[in-house]
Amino acid sequence: MKTKGMRWYRLLIWLVLILTVATGAQAQEDSPRRVDVLQIDGPVTPIMISYIQRGVETAEQDGSEALIVLLDTPGGQTDLMSDVVQVILDAEVPVVVYVYPRGAYAASAGTLITLAGHVAAMAPGTTIGAASPVGGQGEDLGETLETKIKEDLKAQARALAGRRGEEAVAWAESAIEEARAATAQEALEMNVIDFVADGVDDLLAQMDGFQVQLDGEEVTLRTAGAATRELPMNFVEQVLHLITNPTVAFILLTIGVNAILFELASPGGYAAGIVGAICLLLAFYALGVLPVNYTGLIFIALAFVLFVVDLKAPTHGVLTAGGIASLVAGALLLFNSPLYRISLSAVVSVAVVTGLFFAFAVAKVVQIQRKRPTTGREGLIGQRAQVRSRLDPEGTVFLRGELWAATSLEGAVEIGEMVVVEHVEGFRLHVRRAAD
Repeated sequence: MKTKGMRWYRLLIWLVLILTVATGAQAQEDSPRRVDVLQIDGPVTPIMISYIQRGVETAEQDGSEALIVLLDTPGGQTDLMSDVVQVILDAEVPVVVYVYPRGAYAASAGTLITLAGHVAAMAPGTTIGAASPVGGQGEDLGETLETKIKEDLKAQARALAGRRGEEAVAWAESAIEEARAATAQEALEMNVIDFVADGVDDLLAQMDGFQVQLDGEEVTLRTAGAATRELPMNFVEQVLHLITNPTVAFILLTIGVNAILFELASPGGYAAGIVGAICLLLAFYALGVLPVNYTGLIFIALAFVLFVVDLKAPTHGVLTAGGIASLVAGALLLFNSPLYRISLSAVVSVAVVTGLFFAFAVAKVVQIQRKRPTTGREGLIGQRAQVRSRLDPEGTVFLRGELWAATSLEGAVEIGEMVVVEHVEGFRLHVRRAAD
């Protein structure tokens, strides 16, 4: 009886195990598949690298089927591009680089980022290519340096496009060597990309069943009907991404300098100084991230020097006008690159507002300098006084509630007559008879 009971007990355990495994498998089969989505818009910056890295880690931890990166970029610095490529290659979840929406482009560094994706796709009406390197300010590189950078980029392009065939490799090299570009359909025909999709849902349907190489293993994507989850930038990433916009960086720099100058001119309030310090710190962070033309910074510094000098030694606005011109020139040169441009309207607006502020300050300084003094010895000149003892030529006059020793500059003046102070010598007033 004991042996028979043990058999039933073992049979019950096996039955429970079988039901548990079957239920878990069914639950896993019925659980909705999910794809995470990131959106990259603008030049490649360190903030974007951390954003993509966070998206990859989130997708890995949550077991997402794939991570889709919506890409629209004019490119960026080659070292930043290499960091993005490395993040994608090291990912343990399939990364889909999708040039989207219509009108978007993956230019320059964006070309290699697209090629690095486990899946590369483009929306109709988008372009890819024109990956020839240029200098930090958009200038042509020297022959030797240009050759070295091009060869390095072409080696990376061959490594990334090799799995897509010889035609894709040849085009990728020509995009770097000759700045060639391609439309979405042309890229698909050359196997540079895997899909042309009209939206994320269309892309998910087309990718279903597609095999990718992930960490040396074949992985089949199951994306048909998968739910999508957007992973937007967090607050810190949004703020840092915003201030690395060249126009915003220039505005922060201008506000910061203006606020500091205002604090130095009228110390004691601290509010202007604190705001100026914060704006300058944020501006310096952006200038440290973005490729800066230091000639532009020199022009901007010169502009504020001219503004301050015009306040100390007013030239009726001549130096202020020169400062405005210098500020505009500096702003236009500050990020003189095809990838990092300051809005011309923003430059003009900031320069005009700053110029008007300093012009107003200069006008007030001139007005104060021309105003007759009202205190001290200078304040007595031109004042009217009444003679209290006959001036012949010396005597006394009554002025501002006090008796003053006075000397007449034009003969005797009788008691009760009014005189005007011409100048002051010590405690003696030199006066003339006042006109009626």
